[in-house]
Amino acid sequence: MPPISPKDLLQKNDEDLVKLTLENQELYLYLMRRYEPKLLRYILRISNVSEAEAEDVLQDVFIKAFQHLNEFDPDLKFSSWIYRITRNQVISNYRKIKARPQTVELIEEAGTGVEKLLSDLDIEEALNNHELALEVEKVLTAMDQKYKEVLVLKYLEDKSYQEISDILKKPLGTVATLLNRAKQAFKKQATVQGVNFALVEA
Repeated sequence: MPPISPKDLLQKNDEDLVKLTLENQELYLYLMRRYEPKLLRYILRISNVSEAEAEDVLQDVFIKAFQHLNEFDPDLKFSSWIYRITRNQVISNYRKIKARPQTVELIEEAGTGVEKLLSDLDIEEALNNHELALEVEKVLTAMDQKYKEVLVLKYLEDKSYQEISDILKKPLGTVATLLNRAKQAFKKQATVQGVNFALVEA
């Protein structure tokens, strides 16, 4: 097989890159570079770890994904597969972590995702991006993990229902129900926290 240029490798989709990596392990570096910033943000958004601890978790994720790469199901999106591994790694590390990270900047980065969340909840916001991120972070931090993570996946990670289903290993109907309950829990928690949202009456 003739060598593939770095430029061509960067243009390969995830699934093709997995196939090439199974033939040449050195190409795994391209998958790592592609997912490192996304997964680091995801770990920080759903967990209580500091950035340094998140980097340790991410290293474990990449090791585990590499060790099981030949088990990757091509019927799944690679992104869903590695997000699932990441979620499981966060859960396995959950009891070891105590520090809470500053996630406001990560929520602020989500921009349109936060606006979509509030729009879906009939919440009218009149805050600037940083203030809005502060309020959303306050609510998410206080929520049950199962509700927090599904909102993070849908609105901050911009995952589809099918991708969330694959990541959480739950049926689509369960994901839809969980998401609806999470939205209601968000609104309830916003009221409890007294955050600076203007809730619009339906």
